[in-house]
Formats: sequence, structure tokens, C-alpha cells
Amino acid sequence: MDAVVKSFPARADQADIVRRRPSREEAEAAVRTLIEWVGDDPDREGLLDTPRRMVKAWEDLFRGYKLSAGEELDTVFEEVGGYGDIVLVRDIPFFSHCEHHIVPITGKAHIAYYPRDGVVGLSKLARVVDIFARRLQTQENLTAEISNSIDEHLKPRGLAILLEAEHMCMSMRGVQKHGVSTVTTGFTGVFRDDPSEQARFMMLIRGFKS
Repeated sequence: MDAVVKSFPARADQADIVRRRPSREEAEAAVRTLIEWVGDDPDREGLLDTPRRMVKAWEDLFRGYKLSAGEELDTVFEEVGGYGDIVLVRDIPFFSHCEHHIVPITGKAHIAYYPRDGVVGLSKLARVVDIFARRLQTQENLTAEISNSIDEHLKPRGLAILLEAEHMCMSMRGVQKHGVSTVTTGFTGVFRDDPSEQARFMMLIRGFKS
């Protein structure tokens, strides 16, 4: 059967690229090759089914390529009783993979916004984080993609995002420094223009933790 042709999501500064998607059989064969390359035997009992399992695992780990953040943000609730103050969802756990070494990134995201014409379901913000995280990423790009998507579809008066994460490419290899946290931020609207709003955002994230 011919492999499916799909359009891979592009970075903000790139056009969409249409590529031939390898078949499952080709993906499993690639895993066998890597197992042999590291020095093991893909035909021994413990590894015999690893190519199939790994390809299946990758379908889940990188499911974000098949999902749309825009669809998650399409529904806005306008009946909020006149509420117009800050909405904050903090400590959203996420798991991603470094695009340079394809090893895990684990962290938490904090998202706050000032509603303009309504609010979005709180779970939708967590799903947007998950959609972009479940792709090959850098933390900087992940922050920008989450921010741009929410800002484009929700059009809030201001949006603030903070991601804090540990990169296994720094913990497991290279300098091997465990526990180092990387922080990235994104601000739009009133958060970008008013430093006191940024300070409030930081206080709400940190101030009420035990």
C-alpha cells in the first residue's frame, strides 16, 4: 500500500512542506537498524517486538502533529457575568521532545489572559499546550506557538505565558546537570505594555504556593 502524503506543520517562518510519510513497515525497519547500530541484536527475545512497540509509542508521543489547536479554541463562552479580570491556569504539566536529540523535555506551563469578548474552557488551554508539546520542539518555539495560537483565536486584551522545564538532553548527556530548569515567557497586550501586570502574573504563579 502506498504511504500517505501529508502536510507537516511548519514553523512560523516557513512555508508548509509536503512530504511522503514513510509506511509503518519502513518506520519499524528504521528502529531495527538503530538497535543494530547501538550494538544489540533486534532478533533476540527481548527486542523482537520493540520496533512495533516503539512506532506505536511514537504515535502517542507525537500525536500533536495530527491535532489542531485552533479547533480546541473555537468555542468561546460570552456569558461570564461581566467578569473581565485575569484568568490564570497554572501548573499545567507537559511532556515534549527536544528536536535536536529527540530526548524528553518535562515541565509545567502557566497561562493567564484578560478576556475581551468571552472566555474559553479551562481544559482547552491545557489541550493547546499538549498539542504543541507533542511535537519535536525547542522550548522557545513551544512558548511562541502556544502564545500565538491563543492570541490569534481568543484575541484577549493581554496574554501571559511562562514555561519552566528540564531538558534531558542536558541532564542525561553533554554536561549532565540534573535538575537545571529553563524558563521562557511570552507577553502580549496589557502584559507586554505594563510591567506591573507582568509582576502580578508572577505573583499569582508563585505567591500562593505552599
